[in-house]
Amino acid sequence: MFRTALRTVLAHKARLLMTVLAVMLGVAFVSGTLVFTNTISDALQNQSAKGFDHVDVAVTPGLQEAEGDRVGKLRELTRDLVDDSARVPGAERAIGIVTGFTAIADKDGKLIGDGFGSQGGNYWGDEDPRYPLTEGRAPKGEGEVLIDSETARRAGYEVGDTVRMSVDGPVLEPVVAGIFTTDDGNVAAGGSLTLFDTATAQQLFGKAGTFDEIAVKAKDGVGQAALRAQLEEALPAGVVETTTGAELADRQAETIASSMSGLKQGLLVFAGIALFVGTFIIANTFTMLVAQRTRELALMRAVGASRRQVTRSVLIEAFVVGAVAAVAGLAAGVGIGVGLRSLMGALDAPVPDGPLVITPGTVGTAFAVGILVTMLAAWLPGRRAAKIPPVAAMSAVHAKATTKSLVLRNTLGALFSAAGVAVVLAATTMDGSDGQAPMGLGAVLLIIGVFVLTPLLSRPLIAAASPVLRVFGVSGKLARQNSVRNPRRTAATASALMIGLTLITGMTVMAGSLQKSIDKMAAAAIEADYVVSMANGNALSPDVEKTLRRTDGVTATSPMRNAVSRIDGETEYLTGVNGATFDDLTEFETLSGAFEVGGTRVVADEDTAESHGWKAGSSFTVAYEDGEKQRLTVAGVYRGNDLMSGIMIDNATLAPHASEPADMMVMVKTADGASGAAKESLEKALGTNPGIQVQDKKDLSDEVAQMFTLMLNMVYGLLAMAVIVAVLGVINTLAMSVFERSQEIGMLRAIGLDRKGIKRMVRLESLVISLFGGVLGIGLGVFFGWAAGELLGTRMATYELVLPWARMAVFLLLAALVGVLAALWPARRAARLNMLQAIKSE
Repeated sequence: MFRTALRTVLAHKARLLMTVLAVMLGVAFVSGTLVFTNTISDALQNQSAKGFDHVDVAVTPGLQEAEGDRVGKLRELTRDLVDDSARVPGAERAIGIVTGFTAIADKDGKLIGDGFGSQGGNYWGDEDPRYPLTEGRAPKGEGEVLIDSETARRAGYEVGDTVRMSVDGPVLEPVVAGIFTTDDGNVAAGGSLTLFDTATAQQLFGKAGTFDEIAVKAKDGVGQAALRAQLEEALPAGVVETTTGAELADRQAETIASSMSGLKQGLLVFAGIALFVGTFIIANTFTMLVAQRTRELALMRAVGASRRQVTRSVLIEAFVVGAVAAVAGLAAGVGIGVGLRSLMGALDAPVPDGPLVITPGTVGTAFAVGILVTMLAAWLPGRRAAKIPPVAAMSAVHAKATTKSLVLRNTLGALFSAAGVAVVLAATTMDGSDGQAPMGLGAVLLIIGVFVLTPLLSRPLIAAASPVLRVFGVSGKLARQNSVRNPRRTAATASALMIGLTLITGMTVMAGSLQKSIDKMAAAAIEADYVVSMANGNALSPDVEKTLRRTDGVTATSPMRNAVSRIDGETEYLTGVNGATFDDLTEFETLSGAFEVGGTRVVADEDTAESHGWKAGSSFTVAYEDGEKQRLTVAGVYRGNDLMSGIMIDNATLAPHASEPADMMVMVKTADGASGAAKESLEKALGTNPGIQVQDKKDLSDEVAQMFTLMLNMVYGLLAMAVIVAVLGVINTLAMSVFERSQEIGMLRAIGLDRKGIKRMVRLESLVISLFGGVLGIGLGVFFGWAAGELLGTRMATYELVLPWARMAVFLLLAALVGVLAALWPARRAARLNMLQAIKSE
């Protein structure tokens, strides 16, 4: 039986090629994902480990315990502590580290990096072992700076050039004193690193005389644990905390692994989709192979083969196909991993250099996935083949599905579909994250149910296309009949396309609806023309608001300043605003009382008010960060949103209690409204600062939408794999259908249907099957998009369902194009059949 199975595989090379390709694509996606994520994770971990080569023990400030209602603060690391650390017996040296946000512009004035990766620091002394200089010398004073070699290369800076930058304040234009190399992960990820001398860095970052961290290097022969013990004995207890370099490296490795796991899981989800779609094609292929070999299998039964042997022969074929596909898929996956790493570099998302990582786990997964998926998909057809009675060898007629089996299939499909719809609808009534798991379960049940029901659904839906098919005469009529002749085969083929389009349509509906909702939220809550903030999300200097207030054309400004406090024994954040102008710059729905901020009168959003049991007119005691207490009155309760919420208090009331006031953003209203000229005027007033962004309402919504657009584009690209697999499925189905109907096609040619008519018949059949899958996929996608939106709407009051009719039309055209392209080879093959040989074929 083993030799027979191998001969069968070799005898049907063309038939099984499409199955090998389908499995190979799925395996390639899985193995490529593992190779890519393992390679990047290994490179990042190696680089982060290099970053701790100069740190055996890190000394960080301890947390000062809160006294009463006073908010606890971090203690300060002084120069004396650095000197004390350097004097312990096991220390070779100690370096005081200062860090902060530093935005550096390229020669066109554009911010280098994404803002979050734009960092600054200090260069320790005349030679800092952390940052080897490749050119120039150490910086001296505010007028000199060092930049990393990658930033210099990307921006075209050289030693002696003047650079434009910002450090949480006015624009600086220092000279590049030198260029250095670094293992900093932010730089490897596309950010920038700028270094000043220590005194300048402390002054610019608002840390005069203090440090963020002390990096201590051990002498040769002194272990990290021993050095740590010496430091803990020498330094004041409670003032500092110590961590070994090994612990820092382990934490960093865990952080990198955690961040990469999300990417890996996301990519593997789409790999699973490709495999899921491929499973239909594999099962479909083996079902048709078994059907075409009815006489052969029955003769084997007649000469003594048992049912188990027949099933085993089919599974051996599947094993051989899966093993070949796994080898090819693993090789292709390695190529995908290399390509993805190169693609990230081309998209300005560079990754660290490092060797390609192909682990035994990746190889084992590739073979397990390829072989197991193929064998599981072939098991049911193999079991069906084993039930062929020996008498079928005499009639060459395979037992068709009984009415009982069809009723059972339709009943199960209806039950799964009903259960899926019920669970999804129930999930839409739940609150936020509570409904995510039930909705996912309901979606899976509904997709399974629709797949099981597709043979039943195919007849009425394909029959709806009859008026159009009649236009093509005999070819159109035959195409319709061929499409519904074997509903199970048609259903399995259409389902592959259906799943891909379901996900694409659902994501598109969600993205469009969220964009509309964000636009509405910005328009509903913000009356200001512009919002000014730091590019990295850090706090602005209060001087920014003062500068904007004095700018020509500005009629109103209000900073939004976060401050920590304690209310009823719990930590609560306050938002300081300009009470006199804030109401003119925003538009919130007031649920009770009045939206009035000033003196001791504050407003609170409904969630905060409910958690404290407040209503309009309620009073409460707040303890500010300096420990001072004050009695405040809730003037009104408003409906907050994802942009603004919380307790809003007048800055005049809050400022005396803030040790370091800083604004998260500043809202600005101009006399002539938002315009290009007004925006340019504000930017010039701020010194064309690369670290500060001036955004109108459209800019704000577009910034949030960028995340959804990027995610949607990734979904389109990844699901293209599933669509390719679906195309292979349609080609496979049509090719086997042509082979199966060779005698019939020969008869059609003999009675007068020309080659063009045969081609048209096969193409129309493919078109009908693809459109059937497209209609089901788009319909399910709209339903899931609506359901997910209903769930999201419980947390986003402005959510509004938007159906992207134009894109759905494009998706339907895409399904039609899939059908046309998939039919090219089978149609040509059918038209070239020799009619006499076809008539004689069995």
